[in-house]
This record gives sequence, C-alpha cells and structure tokens, in this order.
Amino acid sequence: MKNFLILAIVLIISSCASDKPKGKTEAEVLFKEAKILMEEERYLLATEKLNNLKNQYPYSYYATPAELLQADILFLQESYVEAAASYLLFRDFHPKHEEIPYVVFKIAESYFLQLPETSDRDLDSAVEAIKYYNELLQKYPNSKYTKDAKANIAKAKSMLREKEQYIADFYFKTEVFKAARWRYLDILDNFQNLKLRSHSMKRIIMSSYYLKEYKKCLDYSSLYGDSLRNDHKSEVQEYVDNCKSKN
Repeated sequence: MKNFLILAIVLIISSCASDKPKGKTEAEVLFKEAKILMEEERYLLATEKLNNLKNQYPYSYYATPAELLQADILFLQESYVEAAASYLLFRDFHPKHEEIPYVVFKIAESYFLQLPETSDRDLDSAVEAIKYYNELLQKYPNSKYTKDAKANIAKAKSMLREKEQYIADFYFKTEVFKAARWRYLDILDNFQNLKLRSHSMKRIIMSSYYLKEYKKCLDYSSLYGDSLRNDHKSEVQEYVDNCKSKN
C-alpha cells in the first residue's frame, strides 16, 4: 500500500511537470503559463505569472507581450476602466507595435462596454468610445475591426442623441424655455438625424413664443420652415400666427 502511494505521488508530480509548457527561457515559460491560465479563466493565477515575469525578467522579449496580456485579462474580468488604462499605456509606450490596431479597438471597446443601459445616465464613456473607434477607422481603415467599430459608433451616437433630446425635452416640459432652446440649438449644431432636427426646430420656435420673444419666433420660423416635417409644420403654425399678431 505504501509503495502504491509513493508511485501515485510520483505519477502526479511527473504529470504536472509534463503539463508545464516548454520554452527556451523561463520568461517564455511564464508567459505561456499565463496565457493557458487566462484561457482557463484562472485570471488571478495568470496575473501572478505575468507579475513574476515582469519583475524577474523586465528586459525579456516577453515583457512587452505580457503587458498586453495583462490588459486582456483585465478586459476579460470586465474591469473596463482598468483595461482601458492598460491598453492606453501600451499604445503610448509601444506606438509601432504590430498589435496597435487591436489595442486601439480594445480601448474603444473598454469605453463602449461601460455604457449604461439607458441614455438618461452619464454618457461620457460614449464620447470616449467614439473617439477611439474613429482613431481606428482613420489610422487603420483596413483592419478587421472596422465593421464592429462602425456599428458601435452608430449605437453610441444614438444614445448621445437620445440623451440630448431627453435633457432638452426635460427643460421644455418644466418650462425652462431659455435652457431648452439653447439645448435644441446645440442639437442642430451637432446632430444630423432628420427626425431629431425637426423636433428641435419645432421646439425652438415654440420656446421663443413662450419666452415672448416674438421676433425670434418669426426669425426661427423663417429659417427652419422648409426643413420641418409636415406634421411639425402644422403644430407650430398656431405659434407662428400668434407671434405675427404680437410682433
């Protein structure tokens, strides 16, 4: 029985030793171990291997890939704030690295995945995501990430439009008409969505009427009249007529 236990222990040790990835250097072995652990979703152990690599072999060939792998692990852990920071550091310290298109895409993704479920929340991450998706499209237009980048830009912009309309409409409904008009004017400067633009034009005219700025009401009506949707034209006509009578 004793001999059997000894044999079992020897076999287990031999098995563990054979499972260890091979490499020309200890740094390579540590990197491969970290990668395997990451794929097995054993992120803490993978991070420990990478820390050992960076501390013991800071000038190794594998020190740079280890930095990128660490960022990937943070991303897989859904630690998107930390992942974005890690990818940004990698991009700044290794601007000519062959994986930079991937890195820029992951920076954008890290911000995109911080977006809230509804557009009435903080959308600063949408602005950052669009910024880095655009960097990818401008600098690396032929990368394999282009399609996803364009799709996510559209989603982020849609949320930003909804947020701006939500704020402007809130001011309008609470009768803070000057702030509402300013918001609607800002929408016209920054968004091309036709439905949103017509809605904003209509509310600019109406806000001017409620502010008793009848000349501005007429000026905006003249400026936007041809661009309004037909249903919006009929809605504002009463306000325009009143402005004419009071001007």
